[in-house]
Order: sequence, then C-alpha cells, then structure tokens
Amino acid sequence: MFQYSISPIVLIACVLCFVSDVFAQELVQKDTLQEPVDVIAAKAIAGITNAFKVKSDTVLPLWTEVNKATLDVNEVAFVNWNAGGTNSISGLLGLECQRNYKKDHMAWENKMFARYGLNKQQEQKLRKTDDILEIHSRFGYRKDTISNWYYSANFSFKTQFANGYNYSNSDSNAISKFMAPGYLFLGAGTAFGEHIKSFSMYFSPLTLKSTFVLDRRLADAGSFGVEAAKYDAEDRKISDGNRSRHEVGVLVSSTFNKQVFSNISLKHLISLYTDYLNDFGNIDVDWEVYFDFKVNQYVRASLGSHLKYDNDVKTVVENETTGETIQKGAKVQWKQLLGLGVSVAF
Repeated sequence: MFQYSISPIVLIACVLCFVSDVFAQELVQKDTLQEPVDVIAAKAIAGITNAFKVKSDTVLPLWTEVNKATLDVNEVAFVNWNAGGTNSISGLLGLECQRNYKKDHMAWENKMFARYGLNKQQEQKLRKTDDILEIHSRFGYRKDTISNWYYSANFSFKTQFANGYNYSNSDSNAISKFMAPGYLFLGAGTAFGEHIKSFSMYFSPLTLKSTFVLDRRLADAGSFGVEAAKYDAEDRKISDGNRSRHEVGVLVSSTFNKQVFSNISLKHLISLYTDYLNDFGNIDVDWEVYFDFKVNQYVRASLGSHLKYDNDVKTVVENETTGETIQKGAKVQWKQLLGLGVSVAF
C-alpha cells in the first residue's frame, strides 16, 4: 500500500507561486509603475488575507418570531376514599404567536394569545374554565437609534371562543358569547422602552374603545354597557338594544418581564383606561401577573392572577323567591390559574 504526503517544501513553493501570480497581475494592470513594488506586494498579500478572512459581523434579522403551545392537565381520582371526594379532570390549552419587526428607527410588534380550558367532574356536565382570544399590534417610530421614546400607534382586540355560563345560576342562557363582548382599542400616543425587553410603557391621550355585543338577546338586555332595548308598559319591545358602544378616552399600559431565577420568570401586564365623556375618572382596570416555572425544556408549571374592573359590566343575580334576575352594580372580577403541563416551541 502506497501512502502519499505533501512535502512542506512543495507546499511553500505552491504558496510562493500563487503570490507571484498575484504580483504579476498587479504589474500587468499598471502599464507604468506608478507605485513602489513593496506597496503593490502589500496590497496583494492583503487581498489574499481578506479572501480567507471570516467576517465576524453578523446581520440581525429584521423579523423575529415566537411560536409556543402549552397544555396543562390536572386530574383527581378517588377509589374507596373514606374522606370523600369527586373525580375530576381539567385541561388548559394555550397558544402564543409573535411576529416582530425592527429596523433602525422603526419597531412593529404583533402578538396573538389564545387559551381555552375545560373541566369535567363526576356528576356534572363539561364546564368551561378559561376562554381568551387576544390580538395586539403596536407600531413605533423614534427620531434616532439611541432614543428610548417612540411615537406609537396601538391596536388591540379581545373576545372569547365559546359561550359562557353562570354555573351557580339555574338559568341555562349564556351570559357571554363570541363577540359578546368583543373589545377593540385603537389609539395613538408615545411608548417608552420598545427595544428593552424587560420593560415598556405606553401612553395614549386619544384612544377609541369599542365594545361589541353581537348577540341580540344580550344586546337587548344592555349587557356590557351597551344601550338596552326599550319596552312599553305591556312589555312589548319598542326598539332594539344597541350592538356596540364607542368611547374616547386616555389609555396607560405597561409590561414588565423579569427572570427572577434561572428557572422562574415573571410577566406583569397592566392597562388603565378612562373615558373623557362618560364618567371621567372612573378607571377600567385590567391587571395580569404570571409566574412561569421551568422544570426542563418541555415540562413547566404556571401560576397566574388576572384582575379586572369595568364599571360598564354589571352583575346579575337571581331572586330566590321570585326567580327573576336583578341587575346589580359592577364588581371586581378575579381569576386565579395554577397548572402543570408541557410547553413546546415550534
């Protein structure tokens, strides 16, 4: 068996031939030698070096994306358990998608959140535990690349997927549906910290808030702040209730993200809105706090709190004696989430 190897002398000779060829090309291109030979040689060697040089500068992508799906499952089962209990199983499916664009003075953020949860207990029908569909888009422009302040336009839309019921009430009619309510915010203002992932704040002195109640029964009842239907003395409907309500006011919102520990992250969102014309100073509050506990690449646990207050959303209670429903004033709404499940990025 023959083995072939390249001698160092042969290798050096090849390199010298290559360099001399480069020198020759430089000299041919110059009819008259206007530069010294050592300058031409230095340029030729620099050209060879640049040809094999790896560029260290990387160009950041203009578009970044996030795709994440989560599934939390909780189950309790009893067999001859003397303390008693009810078998139950619940699941919560979540989806988050982001498409964000950033270049020089511009930043454009697009986010979509969706969650839907169900619970089944031993002697009860399937019940909904969570139902959210949100779309947010914000465009910002700053005067230079070092400023933290952006001129910003904001769009957000919120509704739910399926019918909602008051399970503690004997009434089987839905109290909410898809686009009943639906909320749309559209405004312009200023934003701070668009390029700082941990914190951002948005202030809009001119924001349109539209509330949609597309279900006729709920619109006639005046649900979620729309104008109710009008009836005569004999309880005959004179005019339909409005299916939408529009307000103009001021909106302040803020987000804060913090990696508390290596496997624990905090997400904080708050939104405050008040209408200029209808009871100015009465603030609508939407406040969310979420902790995400990462066990490994796929397994996670979550703990969340969601508090809301809207003066236009009145509570309805049932009179135990007559069975009639009575509308009461607005109350603070609160929801707490605790789950263990899997998270997959795609």
